[in-house]
Amino acid sequence: MSPAGKRAVLIGGAVAMVAIVVAAVVLLTGGSPAPEAAAEPTGTSVAAGPVAPDPTSAAQLYLKDFAGHDTDDASLLTDDPHGAAAALRDAWDTLKPDGLQAKLGKVSDAAANAPKSTAAYTLTWDLGPGHVWSYDGSLDLVHSGDSWRVHWAPAALHPKLQAGQRLVIATAAADEAVVVDRDGKPVVISGPGGTHLDPAAKFPLLTQALTGQGTSTPSDTFAVERVDTSGKALETLFGKTESGQQAVKSTVSVSVQKAAQAAVDSYRGKAVIVAIQPSNGGVLAVAQNAAAGTGPSALNGLYAPGSTFKIATATAALEAGVVTKDSQVACPLTARIGTRTISNEGFDLGTTTVHRAFAHSCNTSFGQLASQLPPDALANAASQYGLNADFDIPGLTTEMGKVGAAGSADEQVEDGIGQGTVQVSPFGEAVMAATVAAGKAVTPKLWLDADSATTVNDGYHAPPASVLASVRSMMREVVTGGTATGLARSGTVYGKTGTAQFGDGAEAHGWFVGYRGDVAFCVFLEGGNDSGPAVTLGAKFLAGVK
Repeated sequence: MSPAGKRAVLIGGAVAMVAIVVAAVVLLTGGSPAPEAAAEPTGTSVAAGPVAPDPTSAAQLYLKDFAGHDTDDASLLTDDPHGAAAALRDAWDTLKPDGLQAKLGKVSDAAANAPKSTAAYTLTWDLGPGHVWSYDGSLDLVHSGDSWRVHWAPAALHPKLQAGQRLVIATAAADEAVVVDRDGKPVVISGPGGTHLDPAAKFPLLTQALTGQGTSTPSDTFAVERVDTSGKALETLFGKTESGQQAVKSTVSVSVQKAAQAAVDSYRGKAVIVAIQPSNGGVLAVAQNAAAGTGPSALNGLYAPGSTFKIATATAALEAGVVTKDSQVACPLTARIGTRTISNEGFDLGTTTVHRAFAHSCNTSFGQLASQLPPDALANAASQYGLNADFDIPGLTTEMGKVGAAGSADEQVEDGIGQGTVQVSPFGEAVMAATVAAGKAVTPKLWLDADSATTVNDGYHAPPASVLASVRSMMREVVTGGTATGLARSGTVYGKTGTAQFGDGAEAHGWFVGYRGDVAFCVFLEGGNDSGPAVTLGAKFLAGVK
């Protein structure tokens, strides 16, 4: 009701009263003097509490003292001073207002000799900048000896409060997701402890990037809640317990990351797995075990790719028209090509097909093919798989690879089998596999929000569809009858193994790069000396990917 409707209506200089309702509007603010009508009569006993000769005086005095933080005095104006004092004091101590205003509204049956009465009130709490809480309620007023008193009940504090309930401030919701994975599972949460990764979401190398998008903080939420005796929230009476912000959706997958991390953690040496979704370029998982350290080698470490680079060599040879996948090639145990002697790992296929030489990773065959190509052919083919591309992914520092034109004929032979000067990162190898699967250039990204899109500094174009069809066929044969038969029971997997010597040649890295369905991935074992364990980890990884 408007203030005008709450005031007594004056007609012809007389006060018009309907029944015995007194319409009094009094603003009672903490610290201000009591209105004259509510002044405490002389001779009041402190022990017995102030005397209120009528309902209006009782309501005015109670609201004035409560608004002024005089909770003990306010409680003496009730018929249960002990219970009222505890509740009123708790409200002030818990809400900690900067100020409180109490306004008395209509008082019904206001005569001193009325059997009982009720008084409307409005309380307005100043709970800090931007948090002003106002609500209406009513007081029951009863006779207590020669005086009127407020009948104490929790509703005298708030109309919805019941016995055993209290008011509390809630400044943050528990476990509110501010970043979710591609399936909507929480990745980053905001709660009383701040913003952090959800305990079930373990992305060690992506933590900073993911939490950097978690903009919700405890200050984003503020509410007054009604709680029971155990502290359980029953109702939000004011404000909000959630930030209201829509969670940012990332491309990562909690389940894929879990599978990748479990696989690398099962390996004693240095192990890395990177997984990308070919259909949209989304980064699904980046897992690195403790042995590999905390540096982001999975994202930007550059290494010799070994025979996984035969994907690019085969592409260059197919595009140049040097061979088809069914062409006959020689695969001797060793071959002298220029001034370089190239050897296989203890096998000789004699004269075979290109696809069979690819499946068994015949170095002598692919060294010879590389020698027949123009100097820039391998670099161009590598670029068609994104290995020379440059992307700016918000929150991540990535390096795809470095593959330039061969400086000499001998270097070209070495590059053709993934040695020489060719360098790639595990992240770049995963993009290469994703390109084969997608049949188009893949732009890696971490966010599905357009505002956090990847910036393409130097893009690329995938090989022709006809060439990719042959490459896919050869990569499938690697699994069904070549060097990666350990993945034959892992579904329809396409891939390529690789072993790459480094340093003085005494040690080698182990690789597997491939894809199954809409998951492209790279397994890299730094100093693993063999591709076999990489195939094994690939199978463990895929076993956990649904």
